[in-house]
Amino acid sequence: MLAVPFMPLLMLLTLLSNLEEAFKRALATKSEKERLRAADEDDRRRDAIIAEQGLDRVFDGNWQGRAGQFLLQWYSHSTHHQRLVLATEDGIVLAAPPRRVTVGREKAMQIVARLPAGEATLVDPFSGAHESRILLLRFRDGSWLRVDTEEVRSDLHTYLLRQPLPDN
Repeated sequence: MLAVPFMPLLMLLTLLSNLEEAFKRALATKSEKERLRAADEDDRRRDAIIAEQGLDRVFDGNWQGRAGQFLLQWYSHSTHHQRLVLATEDGIVLAAPPRRVTVGREKAMQIVARLPAGEATLVDPFSGAHESRILLLRFRDGSWLRVDTEEVRSDLHTYLLRQPLPDN
């Protein structure tokens, strides 16, 4: 078996992907080019908001806030880095495998935390205006923890878009 170094292979795949994107743009119709330009502009606006609001961080940075305290306890529940997040009428449920596993983690999931609706809520920081994988777990004290979904416009995003807007 021939061993291929991982980094050169990754660089080659990235280059091929970039070339494919360049060809698509070069061969696109006028309306497709306009759509691609609009999508690029939307991505730039979203990225600017992420940087401006500090959403590129794991949490708001306040270790004394509820999000910071929750984050400190996060790994005492499970050392696995991924969590299954469920939004219910009663609050938010987080599940995870009890330890790091690579195969069958879905079968090993256990509830590791329950956050009542009065303590924390899930929030789309863009209110559906921009597609992203980002959600915030916002605590009653205003502190927040970033939750990244596996897909853009996940089921959680869709669920949040269907909820009534909070009273201000």
